[in-house]
Amino acid sequence: MGEVVGRFAPTPSGRMHLGNLFSCLLVWLSARSQGGKIILRMENLDPQRTSRAYGEQLMADLRLLGLTWDEGPYWQSERGGYYQQCLDRLHQLGVVYKCFCSRAELHAAEANAANAPHVSDGEYIYSGKCRKLTEEQVTRLEGSRSPALRLLVSGWEEFTDGHYGPQRCHLPSQCGDFILRRSDGVFAYQLAVTADDGAMGITEVARGRDLLGSTPRQLYLYRLLGLTPPRFIHLPLLLAEDGRRLSKRDGDLGLDGLLERFSPEELVGWLAYLAGQIDRPEAVRPGELVEDFDWEKTPREDIVVGADFFREFTHDSAI
Repeated sequence: MGEVVGRFAPTPSGRMHLGNLFSCLLVWLSARSQGGKIILRMENLDPQRTSRAYGEQLMADLRLLGLTWDEGPYWQSERGGYYQQCLDRLHQLGVVYKCFCSRAELHAAEANAANAPHVSDGEYIYSGKCRKLTEEQVTRLEGSRSPALRLLVSGWEEFTDGHYGPQRCHLPSQCGDFILRRSDGVFAYQLAVTADDGAMGITEVARGRDLLGSTPRQLYLYRLLGLTPPRFIHLPLLLAEDGRRLSKRDGDLGLDGLLERFSPEELVGWLAYLAGQIDRPEAVRPGELVEDFDWEKTPREDIVVGADFFREFTHDSAI
């Protein structure tokens, strides 16, 4: 077995929140506990949502918490040539087609699909409307709008998640043909992340459970591109009290607000406690957690962390 290579892959669209930090800590601990290394990659594909300044802030925050990396940062915005090579390879396989459906049309189809057979677990599955367009129809449509590029999927994907066990997905009915490049020319997440993880030799991907549904799509791309897939480990989500996944909108649980109340070591202790790695929240550095790290300690159920979660504790009691 070769060296374990994990990765941080944040989107630099704002300051990190508790959910981001939770994932980063577990990525770091898993790799370090196996004597592996960490690669840092900024997933800044969308120039409208991301910025270099946020990326620099993310790196400063990771260093402050002691979550170091060994290689990078890589910026996806600088890797378009490689993504195009991968896209060209898929074109050669005959599994890419042009999609002229507008965003409004897709949203309308999704809104009308609540009871449709091509909806799986609340996720709209693309109908394949543009899959059978003739060359004449494609030529005519290209005169009025730029197409997105979709991947034609088929068959089943099976894998064993490192935390949630065996998974099985019928791609046509549970995923549908997905976008590889948007109509504005921006490469899609599924293509970029698969191409990058393959090229960078990533052997272990640990990320939130909300991305579990992306894994079959990416495994399909790995096979088509002839890349070696990593081991996937999905994590429970940190949820707000109303059941929403924590996001950058949850200001009370953003890193800037948390660091006004806790030291970096105390914050790492809270994250380790939520991850089941220690029995009580206490100030600790990431390196102190490596020796006893065990994925089996991490909960499988999502974890509710309300805005007042920390308020019931004081520096004189819990930490």
